[in-house]
Amino acid sequence: MRAVTTVRGKAIPLDRSNVDTDQIIPARYLKRIERTGYGPFAFEAWRKDPSFVLNDQRYAGAPILLARQNFGCGSSREHAVWALDGIGVTAVVASSFADIFKSNCFQGGLLTVELPDEDLDYLFARAVEQPASELVVDLASQTVCTADGAWERHFDIDPFRKYRLLRGLDDIAMTMAYEPDVTAFEAERPAFLPTTR
Repeated sequence: MRAVTTVRGKAIPLDRSNVDTDQIIPARYLKRIERTGYGPFAFEAWRKDPSFVLNDQRYAGAPILLARQNFGCGSSREHAVWALDGIGVTAVVASSFADIFKSNCFQGGLLTVELPDEDLDYLFARAVEQPASELVVDLASQTVCTADGAWERHFDIDPFRKYRLLRGLDDIAMTMAYEPDVTAFEAERPAFLPTTR
């Protein structure tokens, strides 16, 4: 898992509530066994509309996605996180997230930030009026601010999740951190007991 420290760039204003995981990545693509390559299928149905925000080249390469409440509801597919990663999104700022989706984001190294509706109203308006404007999402200071520093808000995050995201530690990496202890323990076990080797 990649470490998440600071995400800086343009923001995609996906001004919709209750965006479900089937919209993020259609179920027919879940047969693939890879964790990469889902980007071209992200928001496939909505992309058929020429006016859909992801078809607007002014937001090309934007690493921040703005959304409304209950983002990521629906099926508990981690593929939705992979699809967002596939279009270059590394942080999603919304007023709320579906619990399982939020957990999948954490496991996949995608930062989720919750802000009140009035703050999102401002960010949406800014992204629409100034598509080239940038935001800075800083995990260490737990802030979202405009690149010029004129606007800033604090966000909350579970301290353990913050620790892991800052260091890029998924469950396997957390376990591997104890490898020297496990090796030392195994070396002292009596020979008649089973070993992991």
